[in-house]
Amino acid sequence: MNNRTEKVPGKKPVTSTPHISTDTPVQFLKGVGPARARLLEKLGVKTLEDLLYFFPWRYEDRKNLTEINNLSHGSQATVMGEVTSIRIVVTPRRRMKIFQLGLSDRTGSLTAKWFNQAYLKKYFKKEQKVLLSGVVRGNPYSGSGLEMENPDFEILDSDDTPVHMSRIIPVYNATEGISPKQLRTLLFNTVQIHAARFRDYLPEEILQRNGLRPLQWAIREAHFPDEIQNIHDLNAGASEAHRRLIFDEFFMLELGLALMKKQDVAQKGISFQQKGTLVNSFLDSLPFQLTGAQKRVLQEIREDMEKDIPMNRMVHGDVGCGKTVVALTAMLTAAENNYQSCLMAPTELLAEQHYINIHKLVEALGLHVVLLTASVRERPIEDIASGKSQIIIGTHAIIQEEVKFKNLGLAIIDEQHRFGVMQRADMKRKGLNPDILIMTATPIPRTLALTLYGDLDVSIIDELPAGRRPVRTKVYFPAQKDRVIELIGGELSKGRQAYIVYPLIEESEKLDLKSALDGYEAFKKIFSDKKVGLVHGRMNHREREEVMALFKSGDIDLLVSTTVIEVGIDVPNASLMLIVHAERFGLAQLHQLRGRIGRGTHDSYCLLMGYPPFSEEGKKRLKAMELTCDGFRIAEEDLAIRGPGDFFGTRQSGIPELKIANIVRDVRVLEVARRDAFSLIEKDPSLKNYPLLRNRLTEKWMGMLELIKS
Repeated sequence: MNNRTEKVPGKKPVTSTPHISTDTPVQFLKGVGPARARLLEKLGVKTLEDLLYFFPWRYEDRKNLTEINNLSHGSQATVMGEVTSIRIVVTPRRRMKIFQLGLSDRTGSLTAKWFNQAYLKKYFKKEQKVLLSGVVRGNPYSGSGLEMENPDFEILDSDDTPVHMSRIIPVYNATEGISPKQLRTLLFNTVQIHAARFRDYLPEEILQRNGLRPLQWAIREAHFPDEIQNIHDLNAGASEAHRRLIFDEFFMLELGLALMKKQDVAQKGISFQQKGTLVNSFLDSLPFQLTGAQKRVLQEIREDMEKDIPMNRMVHGDVGCGKTVVALTAMLTAAENNYQSCLMAPTELLAEQHYINIHKLVEALGLHVVLLTASVRERPIEDIASGKSQIIIGTHAIIQEEVKFKNLGLAIIDEQHRFGVMQRADMKRKGLNPDILIMTATPIPRTLALTLYGDLDVSIIDELPAGRRPVRTKVYFPAQKDRVIELIGGELSKGRQAYIVYPLIEESEKLDLKSALDGYEAFKKIFSDKKVGLVHGRMNHREREEVMALFKSGDIDLLVSTTVIEVGIDVPNASLMLIVHAERFGLAQLHQLRGRIGRGTHDSYCLLMGYPPFSEEGKKRLKAMELTCDGFRIAEEDLAIRGPGDFFGTRQSGIPELKIANIVRDVRVLEVARRDAFSLIEKDPSLKNYPLLRNRLTEKWMGMLELIKS
């Protein structure tokens, strides 16, 4: 690329250099340097591409600023004026510091207030030009004038007009040391000079069929709208520029998933015979009948395992729907065919609970089950390599290099959302194309499953065992503590058992949460005639197993616990759970915990003890828990509250990140992109006719070159 000079309005010309590419570190870009690069890294921006794909989170229309005398109570507005006064007011009772800024234009005056942000005083000077954006408060008829509480602000310089004024301007998420205004200046220059480096890689027929504008145009307009002037569409992510960028993200994601599925179908796998000896003995020994949903999913798994191509199936359903029995039946099918199977869980606690439950069920059938985690002292490496151990349960330790299987035929991954596609690929390499079965106790909304697991077949266990009753859930506050104690005592007096769940083991001065250890001592005194037990994550798994066994047998009436009881323990006689500091738990975790009760035929109660003040998200979570016990509705609500980017807590390793697309808002675009991606791979599996797209796919999927076979 030739050297060229681009003129940026109001700024000195910036010269592009021939060695810059989309993966160039940002520190080498004009206006960045090492110090600012470190600040940008906090925002997830490391390269030129990261910077150009760091899109605004909202837009402001500064073409027509509102004059102060035209402001109306309750309206959202942006005003520009000069600073007339700066002061800090201290309230007499609570001694709260309020920073107040007086602002005026030629038509009137306005007061802005920021609570507990006295440090803002150092940023302002009298006669400065300032932009304020926020909701107008106060009543102009009362004589007190107009106010804005905690408005966004921007201090303007004399040369700000081209980039920051008289247009629709982007507002970027900032970090300490770099302001939205500085980011806007940097992005303006970067977009002007470097957006042209992005070539359209989507096939022309897909662009035309979906009416998609050029990529360079979309990047420019998403940052600094020129042709697009509809502020509502921009803020809703519904502009033509956003639609192009959203389609791209979904298309690249689904293209990789389509290739993975195509590759799996082309591979030779193990054809398991349904002999039935171990499976029938196991099913006959169960003290309950399988539900219709369990039988249906088992049949789907059997049909997959009989085929000579590798199974890639995800089983998901609500808490307590019986996934473990389904998974174990599949493991017994592998054992009948003289193949090993393994179950990989994301945490040692979850792996231990699976081991406790499974080894009791299958060792009576003559099978050898081992546990492999980082904490296991006597690592069963030789037993696994020799084939002596038919069932291996563990954490990611299972996929470490030193672990060799004799003949791994089935790999089960529990709670897939905490693992990524790379770990799934590592697991496959432990055997000769073993069958893969994925389980999750987190009901996943259809749109999310479609996005992240598009290469998998999906089974849903949508039926709870007979006799299960919905758990009645209610939020309580500290002032209602006596009522909560009364409810717990009432259940214990009927011979029932109860859980008390805390978020921490010991008291934390910083978080001021009630601790499990303190709670254990308190409940021993309150219910001195009952047996109170304690279980937490710092106990080794044998100690935890002993306590849980005592609780299950009825020798412990009240179990004080941290979230270690989130999975794995099934006590039908436990009819009440109190979750302390419920506002601090995630919605999916609250639902998982609640799933420990309601497992018998008794009415069951989940008491959520909340400690105000609550965040808006906290209020929504607790309300959702009160309204429904349906895990899929809970999952949809969780997705709506937290947003898709944060739904799993940790981003899928190896899966392209969604930076602008939103799977809830943009589900229609997702479905179209998925259809086009799968159709293209069906037509051209190696993408030999689309070299630009092939290169882009390799970049987006973090170098997973094995996806594309020449």
